[in-house]
Amino acid sequence: MSSTKILLSLCLVAFVAACAAAQDDVVYVEEPAVTVEPTYTGKYK
Repeated sequence: MSSTKILLSLCLVAFVAACAAAQDDVVYVEEPAVTVEPTYTGKYK
């Protein structure tokens, strides 16, 4: 009888764990560059 209670309690714990609300993942996004990279405009400009 005690092994049946243990088995039922483990099944109950597994069921509650499976039905628990999932937590949202945290996503970090890098900010875009503030300045524009310099471009080649010629030797003497």
